[in-house]
Amino acid sequence: MGFFRPRCPVGEVERLWVEEMLSWCATQFGTRTLRTPVILPTSDYFPDTYSGAESQALAVVERLVRYMGVGRDRIVVELDSAGAAPPDQLMQLEGAVRGEAGHYRLEHGRAVVTLELARLRSPVTLVATVAHELAHERLLGEQRIAPDRHDGEQLTDLATVYLGLGVFNANAAFQFSQNSRGWRSQRLGYLSQPMYGYALACWTVMRGDPRPTWAAHLDTNPRVYMKQSLKYLRANPDALPGWRAAAFES
Repeated sequence: MGFFRPRCPVGEVERLWVEEMLSWCATQFGTRTLRTPVILPTSDYFPDTYSGAESQALAVVERLVRYMGVGRDRIVVELDSAGAAPPDQLMQLEGAVRGEAGHYRLEHGRAVVTLELARLRSPVTLVATVAHELAHERLLGEQRIAPDRHDGEQLTDLATVYLGLGVFNANAAFQFSQNSRGWRSQRLGYLSQPMYGYALACWTVMRGDPRPTWAAHLDTNPRVYMKQSLKYLRANPDALPGWRAAAFES
């Protein structure tokens, strides 16, 4: 029956990286973080409507600051409602990190998060973008990683998973939308949906919850990858660290 053994949805290099970096996150942020709620796209976590207004975006930032354990006095938020700043200007900002519709930089010892609201019409994209930028603060602002780390952006996306926002960032990794001109796709972030699926599977097992009901909030692709990953982890207990094997036995 080995022919039908579940396969991991990511390659060996990506699999090992996800596992190693999630373990690293556990040492950095502590296992207590694993006991905090999974942040979901429900009114329990985001009770207000979002239509792109600046006040609504700021309200989302305030919630995510609390959810992700960021010191509010460390964050300055800049809202750009007109559009993106010129690329040459962004590249000249010391310590700047470019993203799809958000930017993070360190300035005079504080973190400045700039959000381009014109590109953040979707509440899922807004939350995912803000989560990514705040994860920069948890990693760069708290000096957990070096600014020139080669996989820094990928690790920042992975940190959103460990800090409870993985549902949003996995769903935003690849989105379809429709307008008067037809359908278009949008990519956000630095991890693929298969990598998000595997990361979420490992993370929920780390939490001692290998059969999570919250997976229903994932879009089809990341949910399928997560289920495939859980089957793979369940079928390979000998290759798993002790905490994962124990979680499947519970």
